[in-house]
Amino acid sequence: MQLSLTETAASEVMKFMETESAGPEAGLRIRVVPGGCSGFSYSMQIEDGPRQGDDIIEQRGLRLFVDLFSKEYLEGVEVDYVNSVMGSGFTFNNPNSTGSCGCGSSFSV
Repeated sequence: MQLSLTETAASEVMKFMETESAGPEAGLRIRVVPGGCSGFSYSMQIEDGPRQGDDIIEQRGLRLFVDLFSKEYLEGVEVDYVNSVMGSGFTFNNPNSTGSCGCGSSFSV
């Protein structure tokens, strides 16, 4: 599975993990959930370890956990972290997306 984090995104995730006092098996779960204006939205959370059936991707010193449902929607996605006048946060460059909503937090395929 091809899923990548930019250096900036990885650095921000590491900051969160340090404040959470994450253990050695911990990682970032990235998933797609039904909902939002366009049909699907992204979810990210720090977890203590993978779940059964997860793909585990080691990248930039982080472990990424992806469940079977989310895997097909996250193939080829690049996660970035942006800081701008409009705000800061994680962004998803998804080549599989056929559209998104005006708020930018959901997508369709």
